Amino acid sequence: MRVGFKFSPAAFGETPLDDLLTFAAQYGASDVILGSYNRENLVPGDVRFEVDDLIALRKHVASFGLNLEAIENVPTRFYDQVMLGGPDRARQIENMKHTVAAMGRSGLPIFGYNWMPSNVWRGSSNSVGRGGVQYTNYDHAEFANAAPTHGRVYDEAEMGDLLEDWIRIITPVAEEEGIRLGIHPPDPPVRSIGGIPRLLHTFDAYRRLVDIVDSPSNAIEFCQGTFSEFEDAAGQGIYSWIEEMAQRKKVLYVHFRNVSNPGVPFDEAFINTGYVDMRRAMKIYHDAGFDGVFIDDHVPVTIGDTEYGHRGRAFANGYIQALIETVTRNA
Repeated sequence: MRVGFKFSPAAFGETPLDDLLTFAAQYGASDVILGSYNRENLVPGDVRFEVDDLIALRKHVASFGLNLEAIENVPTRFYDQVMLGGPDRARQIENMKHTVAAMGRSGLPIFGYNWMPSNVWRGSSNSVGRGGVQYTNYDHAEFANAAPTHGRVYDEAEMGDLLEDWIRIITPVAEEEGIRLGIHPPDPPVRSIGGIPRLLHTFDAYRRLVDIVDSPSNAIEFCQGTFSEFEDAAGQGIYSWIEEMAQRKKVLYVHFRNVSNPGVPFDEAFINTGYVDMRRAMKIYHDAGFDGVFIDDHVPVTIGDTEYGHRGRAFANGYIQALIETVTRNA
């Protein structure tokens, strides 16, 4: 079990990538996960990524003594019509096949992505906690009547068919290139927002997803924080879910964060103040044989911190390192 940081250069202020990599090395990480979202690309490419650029990125990360464990996401414009069934879907599928193959050929072991055309949703104002700390949150009452984000209301069955078709297309490509793929859970895990179904908002939906093609290359970008928001997570649910997917070898890497409660509304808490017993969760991963990377994610906003959240992330990452040491040394 290893500890890492996730960085999305340019998404959080103007901190250069090299400074972020130095930060990870100084705070004891072995791995990093680099995100490529809508406001920037880690590597060149308007519609797809190329293998030489990805190799250069992996080598650059290695020059800081770090392993590039995964690329997380590509710009939504690369595959929005793959998700929504637009007229350019066939071309986007070919470009995504090219991108996934390039990742595998570059030596990257994992590509984590999402199936949220309208991305993550959060409340328009933060909740206030101890000492005035600010927690991001979500209350569906604020967005229940949100206007369609993509021109119309989409049908769950329609989008479900598109997802299944995609998994059947892309999994053999990933298998051939030796890379594992996984979809991040919908955040927040409600049935629909802005006319777009959040297809994977139950544990059973994820079971069906990984069974579409039974392959190590069809797995899960395991955001424990988002899974903790699921209604299914109540009671023993989150612990059973971690154990089930870890035993099935479907956990690619873990967003190890905590929330106030299962279901909505919720606040995103400090790693050690949410409802999930994080030591218990860590021990479940260990006992199930998971040996991958844990990263911090979505930290509260504290006084004097940067837009990226260096202080909050250092706190969360140190807590993760301590938990890993606790469960592995006492095994």
